[in-house]
Amino acid sequence: MCGIVGYVGGRPALDVVVEGLARLEYRGYDSAGVAVLADGKLATAKRAGKLVNLRGALAEEPPPAGTLGMGHTRWATHGPPNDRNAHPHVDCTGAVAVIHNGIIENFAELRAELEDSGHGLASDTDTEAVAHLLEDELKAVGGLAGTGGAGGGLAEAMRRVCRRLDGAFTLVAMHTGDPDLVVGARRNSPLVVGVGEGENFLASDVAAFIAHTRDAIELGQDQVVELRAGGVTITDFEGRPAEVQEYHVDWDVSAAEKGGYDYFMLKEIAEQPRAVADTLLGRIGADGRLRLDEMRIPDRELREVDKIIIVACGTSYHAGLIAKYAIEHWAGLPCEVELASEFRYRDPILSPATLVIAISQSGETMDALMAVRHAREQKAKLLGICNVNGSTLPRECDGVLYTHAGPEIAVASTKAFLTQLVAVYLIALYIAQVRGTKWGDEVFAMVQLLERMPEKVAKVLETMEPVRELARSLAGERCVLFLGRHVGFPVALEGALKLKELAYMHAEGFAAGELKHGPIALIEEGLPVVVIVPPRARDVLHDKIVSNIQEIRARGARTIVIAEDGDESVVPYADTLIGVPAVPTLLQPLVTTVPLQVFACELATAKGHDVDQPRNLAKSVTVE
Repeated sequence: MCGIVGYVGGRPALDVVVEGLARLEYRGYDSAGVAVLADGKLATAKRAGKLVNLRGALAEEPPPAGTLGMGHTRWATHGPPNDRNAHPHVDCTGAVAVIHNGIIENFAELRAELEDSGHGLASDTDTEAVAHLLEDELKAVGGLAGTGGAGGGLAEAMRRVCRRLDGAFTLVAMHTGDPDLVVGARRNSPLVVGVGEGENFLASDVAAFIAHTRDAIELGQDQVVELRAGGVTITDFEGRPAEVQEYHVDWDVSAAEKGGYDYFMLKEIAEQPRAVADTLLGRIGADGRLRLDEMRIPDRELREVDKIIIVACGTSYHAGLIAKYAIEHWAGLPCEVELASEFRYRDPILSPATLVIAISQSGETMDALMAVRHAREQKAKLLGICNVNGSTLPRECDGVLYTHAGPEIAVASTKAFLTQLVAVYLIALYIAQVRGTKWGDEVFAMVQLLERMPEKVAKVLETMEPVRELARSLAGERCVLFLGRHVGFPVALEGALKLKELAYMHAEGFAAGELKHGPIALIEEGLPVVVIVPPRARDVLHDKIVSNIQEIRARGARTIVIAEDGDESVVPYADTLIGVPAVPTLLQPLVTTVPLQVFACELATAKGHDVDQPRNLAKSVTVE
């Protein structure tokens, strides 16, 4: 959630910061603000609402030009989204400014302590307490220019404050006493350094500075960074030098721009064939065997695994549900799928023979990270599936499989979901190969089928105009239901989630076999019901869901049927038929999901909604 940008160098800081905030708008926010240090004084501006409101305020009253600055987009947790609660927040003297992502869990206690000692706090936020704590610590350590590092100044004040904070936070601060320094701190919330020539950047996402540099440094857990134009110093919260990992971002600014599409979501839907292909690149070795170089878990240890648990949230959870079918079918291992937010609160039974797979597009999903940390305490093996190189999840897992979707800007996940499916298929096949439940030629043949999926997805995208017309015709509906069986059930859940996220409609996904156990009571005249039909090769499942279609149609439902091309058996019962290419059953979600993405996007657009930034949602949920 939220976005953070910090800059020190030779350019006008305000331009760099506002540009960076614009590139982070996709993360979800409800207010924005900036701080610039010039002529020994801090100037701040902040406004509720979108970035355009802040730009307007800056145009009316431009701050002094300075080369040190920071900015923030806020997603409200403590206090309503108004001007007063927007970041940055300053101390009593106006010499310290702070921005913050995350939640400080003991802020009420700290706030009471500060108010008792005479500080006046002007907002409802947990963040403002940090500005006043820094004020006090600067008096204790000496807040003079040039006294950073372990000896004093803003960096040492930040370290002392961080040791008092509970929760998840990224903090960035500036102080008039040191006009060439931005200080950042990280615990359980993303922060990355951009390394330039004579300038350096801080951000919650590399997208904020990708126009200026593609060289970055991962900021680790419980670390403080001192950012100056001439260099970067990183320590832990105790002031000890920290080991850092530098990396190069392998995509450029054009990948984060709309490329002629009206919305990022439309662009990202169109990019899915390439994203799927990129995620499959280089997975077969010269010996014809599947290889996952990033796995890092020895084959011997994988052969000892007796249970797999998948933890994920939202769309990634739906990918996990599909993974269960693939893992149990191909690898012959029991597999459970858990909502990451619930996982550690039910005392799950884990052992060194348990493999926990955590799925997160950003690698910063707090619920998933906390689930991983709980699993590590129980000595389980950990494997991450992630789209963002250098994020927290891969660093905290024993192994990782990176998807190669490229930057996904729209809040509602599309190409990240399809590449997560590819990733779980590869993992299921790899475990099958290691355990010997599939012969090498069987694994190779299935990977070859996967390699043909990009063209299948592209074919689906070429036939979507009738789906768009259907979506526009349903813009006035209040509710849509989704039905599926086998891997079609998670697809139904994903279709319903997309409609909730984008169109703000009541939408539910059901396992079709459960229809008679309650949900059929929802069927009424004209109710749109989307049904995902299994391939005809699965005779029993196919015939059962055709019966389900007849049942709901007899009760007046408007049936929207997604079935493989050439399936004539569903034609008499479909008010609208959406054809997709015939593919093996386990791989069918790669083609049946795409029409549901297009449907939700077009319906939301017809309603006049911003499909890239749905209300109340954020791209990366970095708080519990």
